[in-house]
Amino acid sequence: MRKILSLATFIIIAQLSFSQVKNPVEDDSDILGLRTTIYKVSDLEKATVWYTKVFNTKPYFKEVYYVGFTIGGYELGLLPEEPSKSVKTANVLSYWGVNDIEKVYKKCIDMGATEHEKPTNVGGEIKTATIKDPWGNIIGLIYNPEFKTKN
Repeated sequence: MRKILSLATFIIIAQLSFSQVKNPVEDDSDILGLRTTIYKVSDLEKATVWYTKVFNTKPYFKEVYYVGFTIGGYELGLLPEEPSKSVKTANVLSYWGVNDIEKVYKKCIDMGATEHEKPTNVGGEIKTATIKDPWGNIIGLIYNPEFKTKN
């Protein structure tokens, strides 16, 4: 019993100690954190109604090419896609916020990622890009100077 208690005490102290230590790399990171998750849908109108009900919020942006919701300070987007007879594989894209999309995109490519979608202005000052990691996963990058997280 004492060994279990000692181990539990050690784990608690270790967790408290590590939670207070800042990672010096984290403070200087070019990656700011998750910004947007986009779901590709075959029926944008029905999906808009469904997501409005499920998340109990109305879209802040609604056009025929994109519907955007703010969920807890983050973006949930709906993107129309043509119906396909094949199995859907890449239906959710998560975008990681960056300060310099060209720099981070190049760094990813230099580190072994492959191009998927080059950095593109998608409106205003907002730019997005996607790459495939060496294992084929699609990683989204987004520069959005207007996006602010909730504290």
